Amino acid sequence: MTSTRGAFGIACCPASGSRRRVMLPSDMANHRSCILVSAVVLLWSQIALPLAAQQPQARIKIDTERTIGEVHPHVFGNFAEHLGRCIYGGIFEEGSPLSDAEGFRKDVMEATTRLGVSLLRWPGGNFASGYHWKDGIGPRDQRPARPEHAWGAIEPNRFGTDEFLKYCERIGAEPYICINAGLGTVDEAREWVEYCNEARHTWWADQRRKHGRDRPWGVKYWGLGNEIDGPWQLGHKNAEDYGKFALEAAKAMRRADESVKLIASGSSNFGGAADWIGWNRAVLEKLRGEIDCISLHTYIGNRDNNFERFLAASQDIDERIEIVEGLIRAAQSGRPNARPIYIAFDEWNVWYRARGGSEFDTGRTALQERYNFEDALAMGMFMNSFIRHANVVKMANLAQLVNVIAPIFTNKQGLFLQTTYFPLVEYGKQRNNVALDLLLSSPTYKVGNRRPLPYLDVSATFERGNRLVYLNVLNRSEKMDITARIDNVEGRLAGEVGVWELNHPDLMATHDFGNDQKVRPVTRAFAASITNNGFSYTFPKHSLTILRLKLN
Repeated sequence: MTSTRGAFGIACCPASGSRRRVMLPSDMANHRSCILVSAVVLLWSQIALPLAAQQPQARIKIDTERTIGEVHPHVFGNFAEHLGRCIYGGIFEEGSPLSDAEGFRKDVMEATTRLGVSLLRWPGGNFASGYHWKDGIGPRDQRPARPEHAWGAIEPNRFGTDEFLKYCERIGAEPYICINAGLGTVDEAREWVEYCNEARHTWWADQRRKHGRDRPWGVKYWGLGNEIDGPWQLGHKNAEDYGKFALEAAKAMRRADESVKLIASGSSNFGGAADWIGWNRAVLEKLRGEIDCISLHTYIGNRDNNFERFLAASQDIDERIEIVEGLIRAAQSGRPNARPIYIAFDEWNVWYRARGGSEFDTGRTALQERYNFEDALAMGMFMNSFIRHANVVKMANLAQLVNVIAPIFTNKQGLFLQTTYFPLVEYGKQRNNVALDLLLSSPTYKVGNRRPLPYLDVSATFERGNRLVYLNVLNRSEKMDITARIDNVEGRLAGEVGVWELNHPDLMATHDFGNDQKVRPVTRAFAASITNNGFSYTFPKHSLTILRLKLN
């Protein structure tokens, strides 16, 4: 007997022949059974297939013995530039009832402390390439006001070196000073190190004492200029000329204090005509015996209003880090006692709304970017990349701290916290952990002609002392929840999982004064059903989740 086959190849009713056949009672029963089976199969196909489409399966495999490197505390750094209201009206507001006797805004200091800023870069930024530090020391009322030619403002110089270093002490952050490698001189850089760090009685050390600080400030981290590869920069140089200047500055600064750590000005110009790889190669070849880090700068935006394309920027971030890591190895090749060199990603953020046609036009916007929920998710994307490259990225500075493309926003009456503030706080809890090399299988998507990338963007760190794994998962699908099987190799998973989740139905949701509660993380405990030392978890669409897993 032949039979037709329905969905999934299940045998159904007998085939009809050319002659009519009388159906016996047994045939009637078989016929009803076939109808019932067909109905069940049809119903299942209608339920199961949409579920499969909505919840593609992923797998994340954790092995605490597969390590990348330490997540350095300085990856949670920040940046304060004399631009817009970052310094004046942000960090520093003399005469305000919200400020202390030094002029520091107390509410901003409290928010900064909660943010966990480990390292603060200053005074720029583009501002650094025209800044002369001697204008900003001594009695405030005797300091000169000067035109500021990076952004088109007037610089009153009431916040200078001593104010900055006092502020760092107050918030518990390591200071990081960027020298003027644009219009400045080698000697000016050397004297700045002497003013800050010299313990003996020299002219500049005694000037520091005269201004109220007997003990040296002990500034360890110094940047050898800002974005000198950029044509927009005051004192822009080609790679050869920059290398010559930076080499002499480095030698002179180390003569003033041989313990300083120096960061070369790496690529910031990724425009179509720019040879950013050639710049970094030339700088590393010239400075490989003097520097401790080379910088990278990257800003991203969503002008096309395309969420998934926006969060695909991780491909650029990963690629730039990995290319520069290769250039570092090439510069060190064949040198048996090569100086270790790392990457300082010392400017990064979302920035595309508050821009102008020129530097002065941009300055007039004060870069007062209002961030939304999707921008908060981008914080996780950047941090995941830094963690995945923890062996080479040893410093990262969000640009900037307050008001200027910043997570903190003030007016004269108070402040509010932007959406981007909260992921930064939570990731900061993973400093000093060990980054783990994960195995990931995930649904993918493509942007243009680039290689496919996973919808789940992941990183993980291991806190050895408490045997805690932090699993950081960004679901950058706009429309799909994704269920992942999470497997662990070394150590037995405990059943209770800590969950931190940032999600909101409106990708464009923003905060404002008196209304900064909309986009806030939720925390909860999740009772995982552990089988074979793993469990399944569903990561909601357009969400950032951090799972805290205890290993017994």
